[in-house]
Amino acid sequence: MFFNDRHEERADKQAIELDGQQIPQHIAIIMDGNGRWAKGQNLPRVAGHQRGMEVVKDITKAASDLGVKVLTLYAFSTENWKRPETEVGFLMKLPGKFFDTFVPDLIANNIRVNVIGYVDQLPAYTQKAVKNAVAQTANNTGMVLNFALNYGGRSEIVSGAQQLAQQVLNGEIKPEDIDETRFSQSLMTASLNKYADPDLLIRTSGEERLSNFLLWQIAYSEFVFVDEHWPDFTSEVLKRAIMIYQSRHRRFGGLAENKSDKK
Repeated sequence: MFFNDRHEERADKQAIELDGQQIPQHIAIIMDGNGRWAKGQNLPRVAGHQRGMEVVKDITKAASDLGVKVLTLYAFSTENWKRPETEVGFLMKLPGKFFDTFVPDLIANNIRVNVIGYVDQLPAYTQKAVKNAVAQTANNTGMVLNFALNYGGRSEIVSGAQQLAQQVLNGEIKPEDIDETRFSQSLMTASLNKYADPDLLIRTSGEERLSNFLLWQIAYSEFVFVDEHWPDFTSEVLKRAIMIYQSRHRRFGGLAENKSDKK
């Protein structure tokens, strides 16, 4: 099987029956392996990114159909600027291609686009594509498709701390007013309100690290690592990841009295 889960029995290949009452409200995915998938297909790396874009469309619809409230996708990190210039250039043009073809489907499926990250540092044409998609889907009331674009978890925390420090300097708050709730409200996910923190974090391509993603928000997230590269990620893989999530007992530091107590 393909789940890299050392602490639990591996899911089998029988028909997946999910508990509709235990669907994670916020799923975050580190979409890894586009380049390795392309190499395995004897294709250039950009072909993997192109295929990965199509998978985003499929998984967005699948997550929405399952009743997920927020789907956060790690699309481009603050560290990804270190990649070859040609690859970065291709990635910066992908949002325009993606939204040009997918916004009508997003509207039809009542899905709203949101973006976190340092968008103002992106090329003007990338910013335009992103802002247009956000505006065009602003009235949708279903699932939020939340892209982390030019995003880094440590930078986000530093920015949040700077924002709070400035409020202290301005006399708006006192240092003792800063608690976990206020700090969370200073982060980029604050607009997601009660869904700001992921219930489930999935990483593809067999890697088992966080790569500077949502470091504050994933304090109590469940992690599932899968071997599939992102271009091979399907709705069935998503369901199996959710099935593993549903098999766990989320205690948030407390004690679960019985196996049915998962929250």
